[in-house]
Amino acid sequence: MENPKGYNLRCTLTFGDIYGQVLVWMVVIFVSLAAGLALMGSSKPIFALVGVGVILVLSLPFLLFAFTTTLLNHIALEPSPAPDRVA
Repeated sequence: MENPKGYNLRCTLTFGDIYGQVLVWMVVIFVSLAAGLALMGSSKPIFALVGVGVILVLSLPFLLFAFTTTLLNHIALEPSPAPDRVA
């Protein structure tokens, strides 16, 4: 009877793979904060808070989806090496 072969789970994700996503997320945060500061001087500053909230809430699912799919695409299942049999 032959033993089933095992697999090793290996993540091949590097920082370069997510570097662009980190930069996009930082741009989104700075744009929302700049919009909030620009609207803070208006007669109704509640619009500033709502604007920042809407930008962050609407962008977060897309950025999380992009990161999750990048992570899942870099997970590799590799067959483990066969152990040496002692006769």
